[in-house]
Amino acid sequence: MTEPDSYASVRYVVDDVQAAVEFYTTQLGFQLRTNPAPAFADVVRGPLRLLLSGSASSGARATPTDLATPGRNRIHLIVDDLDAEIDRLRRAGQPFKSEVVAGPGGRQILLADPAGNLVELFQPAPH
Repeated sequence: MTEPDSYASVRYVVDDVQAAVEFYTTQLGFQLRTNPAPAFADVVRGPLRLLLSGSASSGARATPTDLATPGRNRIHLIVDDLDAEIDRLRRAGQPFKSEVVAGPGGRQILLADPAGNLVELFQPAPH
C-alpha cells in the first residue's frame, strides 16, 4: 500500500464538474487543486480532498449504476456560526435539504451540491 498524503479523500460523482467546482470553491471555501476538465477536478479544504468525478472519469465508470445515485452519506464541515453560514448561503441562492437539527453535540443543516451530493454544515455545542 502506498503512503497516504496529507489529505483524507472523498469521491463524489457529479453531473457537471465545473458547476461542482464553482459550488465548493465559491460557496464553501474549498481551493481548487487540479482540474483536467471536464472529466475530473479535486478541491481541498483543510485536510479534506474532495474528488469531483464527472461521467467520463474512471471513478464514475467504476460505480455500478444501481449505486450511482446520491444517498445519505455526506461530507461534514464544521462552521463557527451556523446561522451566519445559513444566511450567507441563502443570499447566494443555495437551497437547503433540511431544517436545522439540534442535538447534544451541536446543530446541523444539510444542503446539496449541484449533483445532489449532501453536505452537512455543523456547529459544535459550546463546552
